[in-house]
Amino acid sequence: MSRITRYALARAIANVRAMDATQKEQLADELFRVQPHVFASLLVQKQLGVSPEKLDFLVEILLICFDAMKESGLTWPLITEDEQDRQMRRFVATVHFHHDLPGSLCDRALKQYIEAHPERELLAFVKVEAADWLQRIVPEESDKYVVMAAFNLVNCIASVPMPATKLTRSAT
Repeated sequence: MSRITRYALARAIANVRAMDATQKEQLADELFRVQPHVFASLLVQKQLGVSPEKLDFLVEILLICFDAMKESGLTWPLITEDEQDRQMRRFVATVHFHHDLPGSLCDRALKQYIEAHPERELLAFVKVEAADWLQRIVPEESDKYVVMAAFNLVNCIASVPMPATKLTRSAT
């Protein structure tokens, strides 16, 4: 079951898209304080040849995902660099696996991947946004890094283990 509800995601989308530049900067500062490794996935894009103009897409995705985490009402643990690396390896292996399948099997495998994803709503949002973004831009080789970083964030959010909550006496 998803930890980020459709409602939390919708609120986050509305929140971030209504923000001015100063508010987005404040949210980015909070993201840096709370999830520094997630924020670093944005910074590394320059080293991968991504232009500053194309980073705007990833910034918005990161801010919406982070705000959705906040809107969920849960206390999210730190997403580590190791977890990001692990999820990236899994994602790349999944993409390669799907790419190697014939058409109908590839479609079925992709459908199963989406249906089994713990954060389907968030994954669907990023998939649609990425497809729309790719249609609007002049393609460059480095675009794949932006898209991969966006999907990797969703996978990290979906897989990060939440701390166990203790039942209080009144809850038992």
